[in-house]
Amino acid sequence: MNDNQPLRRWAIGAALSLTLTCPLLVTANEPTSTAVQQALALRIQQRGETLPVATFYELRHGEPAWQSSARVEVLIGALNSLVEDGLTPSDYQAASLMEDFQLSQQLDDQAKADFDVRATRSLLLALDHLSLGKVNPKDVESDWDLPRPERSYALPRVVQAVEEGDVQKALTVARPASAEYAQLREALAHYRRLAEQGSVPYLAGRDESLRPGDSGDDVQTLRQRLTLWGEPNLLAADSSAYPMIGALSASGDRRTFDREVERAVMRFQRRHQLQEDGVVGERTRLALNMPVAARVDQLRVNLERARWIRSSQQREPSVWVDIAGFRLHYIRPNGEHWDTRVVVGSPSRETPIIHSSISHLTINPSWTIPPTIMREDVLPRVRQDVDYLTRQNIQVVSLSGETLDAETIDWQRPGGVMLRQVAGSSNPLGRVVVRFPNNDMIYLHDTPAKGLFQRDQRALSSGCVRVEGVTEFAQLLLQDSGSRYQLSALLNSGGSDRNINLPTRIPVALHYLTAWPDSEGDVVFREDIYRRDAALLAALSTGTA
Repeated sequence: MNDNQPLRRWAIGAALSLTLTCPLLVTANEPTSTAVQQALALRIQQRGETLPVATFYELRHGEPAWQSSARVEVLIGALNSLVEDGLTPSDYQAASLMEDFQLSQQLDDQAKADFDVRATRSLLLALDHLSLGKVNPKDVESDWDLPRPERSYALPRVVQAVEEGDVQKALTVARPASAEYAQLREALAHYRRLAEQGSVPYLAGRDESLRPGDSGDDVQTLRQRLTLWGEPNLLAADSSAYPMIGALSASGDRRTFDREVERAVMRFQRRHQLQEDGVVGERTRLALNMPVAARVDQLRVNLERARWIRSSQQREPSVWVDIAGFRLHYIRPNGEHWDTRVVVGSPSRETPIIHSSISHLTINPSWTIPPTIMREDVLPRVRQDVDYLTRQNIQVVSLSGETLDAETIDWQRPGGVMLRQVAGSSNPLGRVVVRFPNNDMIYLHDTPAKGLFQRDQRALSSGCVRVEGVTEFAQLLLQDSGSRYQLSALLNSGGSDRNINLPTRIPVALHYLTAWPDSEGDVVFREDIYRRDAALLAALSTGTA
């Protein structure tokens, strides 16, 4: 059946119903709302409005919604408030709605009906953008692997809010309800206020880091930059020098890097995923010099990503990897939150966005070296010294699984062979692999290189995700999925490549977020390691037809 047929039947029925109660030519004595209602029904019949628009009016029994200036003003106010979600009110014709309304009121009933539908479209488009995101993820993320979901808000609740004259309530119905989304909105409002304060000098480059105990002009500039980012009580009162920064403590030497400045630097570093040492090195200096407007854009981009991922964040149990944040989060069936540090793919070998379900564990795994790593990393070494394979416990295997003699292979043109590193202490996968179906051969795994977890910047792998404390994580997965196995017994049982299926699969998602709240609710800005923000910001800034 054609999707438009049900709404055409409704429109025709509504028009016939009105025809039975009044003639098509409306007399001056008839209520204007009835005439507009009739024109509205005929418009929907003739132009085949989209299903949500038709359903909106069906829930209102065919009555128009936007035929008073007071109600239109409420709608405009709600649409203008979408800047708080990082959206653009002009996408929803917010600036022109009142003028269009006033013009329609001077024209015939069809013009009034046309305006009513346009206003409803603006509202429903805004609700869709709040609920699902303005940008289709597949347009900017080549590896996005989910179809766009259906709208998640209940249209009857939207209609009720409109009838109550509370369009903000309708937006709340559609907006993600997670604490993280609310924290990102609060951060956006905060950074917009900071951006309005004006500018201060940039902190100049230095041969040596700026440290506690230092003094001089650079320390004074550091105080100004920190104050611009919202740190209070770092400048002596001087309203004439920087009136845009209402700060400020009347005591202290502005040229001295004291304990108060050190604590402020550490708070700034924590909010920007930098080493919290209170020392202003090059990375901290660059973050301090970042324009506040750039952070506003970063928050807008990640509010959009938060709208994309709302469904995967609401399931329990679930695992999600915060790629740019270098952390894995596991929400257990009892609601307990377990998290740990991870190493993710380097900028040249990105960890993709994935939505899947954990199916099984591999105990004491061997490692079949992926084609890219074999071609770019291993073959150049083997061509220099074929004994490299022996030292690394790497076997040469045919495509049918037969072990081959490395000395007999032409390593300039190895042809159809695979390289497999046997299980053991030097195996890059460690002792446990957590597997889930995906097209990129990505998995979560152990690693012998434990020291990498101590680094602040952990985009270091060839795409897979190395997990600190993976044995504890694997045991939780066994326990929470109803498995009878104990990981310690499995690890001590000997043998390699033993696969243990989880009785119940556990959802897993790998997401890319460059600003996200930490466990204390503070929004942390991350480096855009894969340079994805610019494309999404550009798509967000493109008008909606």
